[in-house]
Amino acid sequence: MAARKALRFIACAIASAVAVVCMAWAFGALYFDFPTARTFTAFLFVFVLIAAIIFVRGKLLKLAIVFGASALVALWWLTLKPGNDRAWQPDVERTAWAEINGDEVTIHNVRNCDYRTETDFTPHWEMRTVRFSQITGMDLAINYWGSPWIAHPIVSFQFSDGLPLCFSIETRKTVGQQYSTLEGFYRQYTLIYVAADERDCIRLRTNYRREDVYLYHTLASPAQAQERFREYISAINSLHENPCWYNAVTSNCTTSIRNQRAVKLRAPWDWRILFNGKADEMLYQDHAIATGGLSFAALKQRSLIDERARAANDDPDFSRAIREGLPQGD
Repeated sequence: MAARKALRFIACAIASAVAVVCMAWAFGALYFDFPTARTFTAFLFVFVLIAAIIFVRGKLLKLAIVFGASALVALWWLTLKPGNDRAWQPDVERTAWAEINGDEVTIHNVRNCDYRTETDFTPHWEMRTVRFSQITGMDLAINYWGSPWIAHPIVSFQFSDGLPLCFSIETRKTVGQQYSTLEGFYRQYTLIYVAADERDCIRLRTNYRREDVYLYHTLASPAQAQERFREYISAINSLHENPCWYNAVTSNCTTSIRNQRAVKLRAPWDWRILFNGKADEMLYQDHAIATGGLSFAALKQRSLIDERARAANDDPDFSRAIREGLPQGD
């Protein structure tokens, strides 16, 4: 009897905790995403549920009301559709897309802005033609702006006959919109794959945002790098035609890299995919990046490219300069 009571108490406590989480999520969905009178609607929702919890008799009925109301909000929330026709900020005004003709790939809207400061720049959008067969490898830049647990990855593809081309998965913000981690859990931003020159995407972070950027050479073979490049091309074409929502957990700058792969080809889940500030440590342990025989701490110190990037600010050979001294193979 005592054991049954204990189990009942634990089950009730778990259900109540889940109900609170559902109510809090639904409040946020209404507060951030409801089209009109968002604040009023969100607080009215919570007020009605609290009144029901106070005045309705029976624990199961109380829980049913909370879960039912939260489910209704979720059903509405899932009907919200992203679009491409909004007043976008200049750096994400265009979406990349590609045309494939055999071995040749023509990528439209490659970003290569002329920066004076982080916020003062002249947008430039280019068209670049590359060949799958000329991809020689793949590098990974990881940049930090605060917490060592959270970072932003930029994947850069190397070509034997041309400049590197990198992809940065970001939030596509409208004019005046700022990024909020909390809002990133709701439907405030669409997802964008920025295709860019390294002198744009990496230099922006090292030289103008003054963030810490670490650059690693992956051990992907040319064939593997070519396959990953195809995945990016498929992703940008899909998003160009069918925009998707950004989500801070399920569709962010790191999980999207994993999600764009076929399910059977995805790497096993690792907590460092979510806490991506530790992603380079994960890749080191998985023998996926060139180490030059260095310990992880020594490799990370050598891989910090900020000083080289700032020294090479106006150098047309920027990509070569930032790689000086980095291990290129094991």
